[in-house]
Amino acid sequence: MSGAWATFRARFQDEEYACTPEQLASGLRVHLLSETPVDGFVELQPGVHIRLVLASECTQVAHVTVNCQWQGESCMVHDERTTNDGDELLLEYIGGKVPRALELGMDRVARGVYQRWAPRDQIRDLREVRTLIGRPNN
Repeated sequence: MSGAWATFRARFQDEEYACTPEQLASGLRVHLLSETPVDGFVELQPGVHIRLVLASECTQVAHVTVNCQWQGESCMVHDERTTNDGDELLLEYIGGKVPRALELGMDRVARGVYQRWAPRDQIRDLREVRTLIGRPNN
């Protein structure tokens, strides 16, 4: 796992695509993205093909994040970097306890949001978490 640590994805005609959702008064629609040519997609530039569809045409539209365990706590991964000391992941504590976040050496970046860089080799149980958005087939 690397690259996009949080993204939107849609399942359309038995294929999964990265997407950008757009909420309109008339309902949710998604901009499907493909790196390769696909029927019905328009090439915006080499390697970027797009198709606009209603969310109801998709079998699933989801926000996908990567979560993990670090120091026995649940965290969400936001970024990665390589330093002289090795690879690190930018983690956001999602346990909801401010004193624990501070014990972990997290920095407050916004109200209720605590983050820090942690050595990748200390990270356990990296996994995708899908949160369905919209109501497909409506």
